[in-house]
Amino acid sequence: MAEHHEMPPDKHQKLVKAVRLEWISILYLLSAIVLLYFTLGSSQAMKAAWVEDILGLTPPIAFLVASRVRNRKPNDRFPYGYHRATAIAYLCAAVALLALGAFILYDSVSKLLKFEHAPIDLVKPFGDRPIWLGWLMLAALAYSAVPQVFLGRLKQPLARELNDKVLYADSEMNRADWMTAGAAMLGVVGIGFGLWWADSVAASVISVDIVRDGWKNLRVAVDDLMDKEPTVVDDSRADPLPLWVKNELMLMDWVKDAEVRLREGGHVFLGEAFVVPVDNEDLVGRIDRANQHLLDLDWRLHELVITPVPEIQRPEPAGEGG
Repeated sequence: MAEHHEMPPDKHQKLVKAVRLEWISILYLLSAIVLLYFTLGSSQAMKAAWVEDILGLTPPIAFLVASRVRNRKPNDRFPYGYHRATAIAYLCAAVALLALGAFILYDSVSKLLKFEHAPIDLVKPFGDRPIWLGWLMLAALAYSAVPQVFLGRLKQPLARELNDKVLYADSEMNRADWMTAGAAMLGVVGIGFGLWWADSVAASVISVDIVRDGWKNLRVAVDDLMDKEPTVVDDSRADPLPLWVKNELMLMDWVKDAEVRLREGGHVFLGEAFVVPVDNEDLVGRIDRANQHLLDLDWRLHELVITPVPEIQRPEPAGEGG
């Protein structure tokens, strides 16, 4: 096993950019939360959009905390380091999404079944001339929606470059936020046209989207903590790195057979490679040179232990449930 880099310089620059974007996101979200709070009225859709913006603070805060903690060096209490701080942050964000999304869904459906109306009154924010509060709601929702589109698009390529699922989840949250604002705007307009049910329906649609995102992220976070095979940041397919490492080993003339087992430790991979050598000549030297070569394949491969074995015991297929 050889000591390896944490993050190459070009990726570190991407990380600095991501940290800056997350701070911008937090400051912007705080301003949107305050603005939505003062225009809530009795609208369920507005309350759902407001709560989702509050929830939107969780991923960037989790990312910023994890980005500080995960770089700590290993010690006797944590010999594998602190890389999984990212996975724990991801899990916290997912649980918050799922729990509060379920609460909003229950609250919205309950009010819809009870035929509760959500009137939008006239207010006088600029003197004696009254205006419909709905106009202020629509303006606040537009403010909370438009920047989210650009923030999400800026974060996604950085998440892929950094192999960071928390940052990717945050970009998905940005997408959900502007869609939520759009649904809330439809609810407000519906009330303006006398459709009393439009508000609760919009809130229910918003909450279903929150629950869906929460469940998806919770499943991925739990899978990662259970050392499921590494996947790309959007969890759409298996990451090709384990197969790449195995193929590189099989190309070495002293290796008869090989199997690679990697697990995700936040934004990096750690694991083992089992090899069947053709003979025992200079075995320690061969393993050391192979380790150096493999760690240089991809910056994400942080630690790899190569173990010689008489034969390979391959894992069984997971089946449909796995």
